[in-house]
Amino acid sequence: MSTEIKPGMRESASFDRNVIHEIQRAAETGIYDIRGWGAKRHLPHFDDLVFLGASMSRYPLEGYRERCATDVHLGTRFAKKSIHLKIPITIAGMSFGALSAQAKEALGRGASETGTSTTTGDGGMTAEERHHSKTLVYQYLPSRYGMNPDDLRKADAIEIVLGQGAKPGGGGMLLGRKISDRVAAMRTLPKGIDQRSACRHPDWTGPDDLTIKIEELREITDWQKPIYVKVGASRTYYDTALAVKAGADVIVVDGMQGGTGATQNVFIEHVGIPTLPALRQAVEALQELGMHRKVQLIISGGIRSGADVAKALAMGADAVSIGTAALIALGCNSPKWQEEYEKLGTAAGFYDDYQDGKDPAGITTQDEELAGRLDPVEGGRKLANYLRVLAMETQTIARACGKSHVLNLEPEDLVALTIEAAAMAKIPLAGTSWIPGVNGGL
Repeated sequence: MSTEIKPGMRESASFDRNVIHEIQRAAETGIYDIRGWGAKRHLPHFDDLVFLGASMSRYPLEGYRERCATDVHLGTRFAKKSIHLKIPITIAGMSFGALSAQAKEALGRGASETGTSTTTGDGGMTAEERHHSKTLVYQYLPSRYGMNPDDLRKADAIEIVLGQGAKPGGGGMLLGRKISDRVAAMRTLPKGIDQRSACRHPDWTGPDDLTIKIEELREITDWQKPIYVKVGASRTYYDTALAVKAGADVIVVDGMQGGTGATQNVFIEHVGIPTLPALRQAVEALQELGMHRKVQLIISGGIRSGADVAKALAMGADAVSIGTAALIALGCNSPKWQEEYEKLGTAAGFYDDYQDGKDPAGITTQDEELAGRLDPVEGGRKLANYLRVLAMETQTIARACGKSHVLNLEPEDLVALTIEAAAMAKIPLAGTSWIPGVNGGL
């Protein structure tokens, strides 16, 4: 059946073809839609900001002769052993279960080759991941799947997860078809049964409990490991302030463009706020508490390029974290598997049914035959190449702004191209001094 719109036909703005299709799907099946990937709707994002490169009033750095450093220290507040990364780009938490063992190994290999960290995700730590990750952050999630003190001590840092960008206030899902023998054993779950992660920690009734939990984790690890706190972007200003009060060394803020784990589509598209305002609110909270750069801030949710990295750093982040982009670098949504994507009713560039466990690229699956398609060594090499490009692009922009370190980028290096982005980021509209809602200058 042709979907061509003929002259004179007008599609409803409220009930377009996608909306009609979803209503019909819901009426037919009686279940809600589940998918991976973050929000797909158009949102104000880093693309709506541009840099003011140096010219006359500022001096750029010569790329071939003048150094621009990219390293970052994380966890300098209380931990005895802070983390020193060569680049300010980390790999976000994605679980073994959601991802194949080969994918987890590849992430560790790529991160280690470029001097950065990777993160376990829900479901515990695999031997492959620990062995191939020079710096590994252990996620401590509400589900507590696979959690044990020995693995906490093996990690280089611990990330207490209170929320994720795609589903702040909600838990993720892992369908039974991905609960293999190994995944079931690690999570103490029955094989083949759908699993839903909890939306809050079982011993959590408020911010004071976070203080207790951080102290417990410090005692377990002899105060050696930095303690991160991760929140999904919603009431970001207050969540950041409370995390600082509770004693966090590092705060991770995940905007609604982020999220590889599967959850309800209605949740992904209608809960949370974009990365841009979330970053600004987190920085404001840290600044007002006098803790900016003392408590490090990692931002995630839709980071794709060195330009995105540089803009996040200019707005006040200490580092960024990538998830979806890392999977794409490994080979997810590659045209190589176009024919098999078509058999699944989708196409390369559109595949988001991570929960189904049928990923032709062998990344978001527990099917042994499919997972075997991903070579962890080759995947790690591709990820390392991608991370190097991100770092070089970030350096290129920093040098153009006259900065000898990427963390020296600052808000005054940026202007906004849209009123929405200017208001959310509190960055002046290009060609003016006007920040909507802040001043009346032009």
